[in-house]
Amino acid sequence: MLYPVYVHVGNEQQAHGVVFPDFPGCFSAADDWASLPGAIQEAVEAHFHGEPDAVPAPTPLDQLVNSPDYQGGIWLLADIDLSRIETKPVRLNISLPSNLVQQIDAWANARHMTRSGFLAKAAQQAMQA
Repeated sequence: MLYPVYVHVGNEQQAHGVVFPDFPGCFSAADDWASLPGAIQEAVEAHFHGEPDAVPAPTPLDQLVNSPDYQGGIWLLADIDLSRIETKPVRLNISLPSNLVQQIDAWANARHMTRSGFLAKAAQQAMQA
């Protein structure tokens, strides 16, 4: 979904700073223009982690361009993938072979993860393949 973001253009000493008029308190920054989309997505995911129902609809850009709150920078429309915002956990009851559960637990523990975290990450990676 396209959201308006306001970019305070950086220079060789400062990163480009991004504010989100629709997400008060959400900020981002990137050293170069090519890194902005990833930094914007990451900031939004962190801002709404576990609370996807709180994501408002985007404000039309024409309602923002003349605002005195945004001077000296430029507007961008950022394509934010709202499906990547983590939702509240849902408890599942699944059955797996006990030796597989032991292997999962050992692998996850060695990497300071929970069993649920490991299974969620494995499922995401399998679906992206």
